[in-house]
Amino acid sequence: MKMANVSECAVSECAYNTGKSCHAIAITIGDGAHPMCDTFFKSSAHGGIKSQTAGVGACKVASCRHNNDFECSSESIKVGICEDHGDCMTFSMR
Repeated sequence: MKMANVSECAVSECAYNTGKSCHAIAITIGDGAHPMCDTFFKSSAHGGIKSQTAGVGACKVASCRHNNDFECSSESIKVGICEDHGDCMTFSMR
């Protein structure tokens, strides 16, 4: 299985976001019930590896149709803003 990539991230306040692209090595989705980006945190400084686009390292949302043994089987995902945090916008119930 190939790691799903984060094709777009609209959460500009995130420390890993530069130009709508996530530069963490990998992100984790979910708290078990909600498709929140657990890697998200607010910072005025931006980190990560600028030459790399993040992948989805783990997904803890078992109710998502893309979740296969806690791995994301989607080719790519989009992360968007929900309230004051990032959410996986590719999430889809089984």
